[in-house]
Amino acid sequence: MAMREQTARSIKLNREIARMLPEAMDKDRLVKIGYGSGGDTKPRDGDFGVVTHLPAGSRVLLLGDLGECVGAMNRGGTLNIEGSCESMLAAFQTDGRVVVERDVGDRLAMNMNGGSVTVMGSAGNDACAGMLDGIVVVRGQASSGAGTGMYGGTLVVMGSVGPDPGLGMKGGRVIIAGSCPPPGKGSTMRSITSKEVMELEGILEPLGLSLEEDALVLVPDKGALTEDIAPERWVSEGFEGIGISPSSSDRIPKYSLVDTSVNILPVGSDEGGLELPIPWIIRAEGGLSLGEHQFITSSIVNRNPNQGDLLIVGEEDLEQFPDNVRGSSGIVLDLQNMPLMNDAELEGILVSLSSHLESSALILLRDGVDRVEGLFRLVVDLDLDGAIVSVAAPGGGKAAAALPRIGLASRAMGLDSQGRIVGLELDRQPSAEDIIIGRASGCSFIVGPIDEGNDILDVGKTIIPEIVGIMKEAGISNFHNVGRRILRAKDMETAAISGLRLIGFERPLPMWLGN
Repeated sequence: MAMREQTARSIKLNREIARMLPEAMDKDRLVKIGYGSGGDTKPRDGDFGVVTHLPAGSRVLLLGDLGECVGAMNRGGTLNIEGSCESMLAAFQTDGRVVVERDVGDRLAMNMNGGSVTVMGSAGNDACAGMLDGIVVVRGQASSGAGTGMYGGTLVVMGSVGPDPGLGMKGGRVIIAGSCPPPGKGSTMRSITSKEVMELEGILEPLGLSLEEDALVLVPDKGALTEDIAPERWVSEGFEGIGISPSSSDRIPKYSLVDTSVNILPVGSDEGGLELPIPWIIRAEGGLSLGEHQFITSSIVNRNPNQGDLLIVGEEDLEQFPDNVRGSSGIVLDLQNMPLMNDAELEGILVSLSSHLESSALILLRDGVDRVEGLFRLVVDLDLDGAIVSVAAPGGGKAAAALPRIGLASRAMGLDSQGRIVGLELDRQPSAEDIIIGRASGCSFIVGPIDEGNDILDVGKTIIPEIVGIMKEAGISNFHNVGRRILRAKDMETAAISGLRLIGFERPLPMWLGN
């Protein structure tokens, strides 16, 4: 991944802290960042995605005003920040303690699942959104939406809160010592109990704080809860309506060789990346067991990656990421399985993850074809290596219809001219024709599983000869210059949704020509 200056600085800081932590933990010493050896101060400014995944027993003191996603995915460490932070401080924390001396931004402790967070200043919007467990104390005020969508845990706000506190709460509680507007939909208000005051006394007293009997408590309104069910995503039609037509009148002789391999390189580099025997990356749960003489290719896996594999990462994978990513050649951040974040927050997560990777590792984003324009914009704006586009869509996606949308979005963002990667994901095992169609459509490779009951060795023995046979018949010597000119729509519907030339008519339908 090519990096901008602030991104590179943040990754460098993470790697420096990772080098210092083992020795400091052995000697029970505090790692101090922003302080010179002679007692002078060198405050950090704007670093984001830093000091994440702190292990149990680690202690870090950091001086400076920081950006997004600081202290995220804490696994048991103690982090003290003498300064301020932007949004998503301590997001996805499962254990440990974070203390910030000044104000923090939006979504404090988002989706936190344990440990404690103390903010000596004020907090922005949606503090503790999606919180599952743990305790958060805000000494100052909290803006709108405090406790939005909480599932568990406790948020204590010593000051006032903004509009819609407790919006959509499903569990947990929000305790407010200052003024509180009417609770948001999904929560109800009651007075604090003496038992709760005593329960929190041990946490608040060391901070010089205490709750009075007039404090208010927001809890879920069980009668107002409405559960949601995400729509199923699937592929209703593959590339059955697309055929491969010879690119010239000459076939390639049987005795001649064709090159089926492709190289997938990081942006701006001629080294690293993946060498694929064919443009297909296998989607699998875990790293495949490959013998010495078997069909060896890369996979996108949820766990146990081999060298050459990419690890797919969703929200549930963030906390254990440092342990799971070892041995992989890159990552795919799955936006369909991540909470909604703005660009800066997403980059903060990527900085945290990138700090555990080699500089030559691939970093890709994944989303559905229904959001391909925004996906490609993120790839360019965050300077990533590329994207994987899933054809599956709510109600059933058609692979042929995805091709022009991906192509137009790619052209608009200049992905090809910048050397960025575009993978096309199907929900079934691709055929030899599917792989050639995907590559001819401008995609770098196809992503798809091996169908249940099939063995990777058997697939390797059949699919490469099939690809070679089609390439020789179509006059294609390699995949480097293959394009849409070899593709034909077999019927009117496919021609209408794909923009390909209709077989026999040998031109796109007039609607695609602007007539």
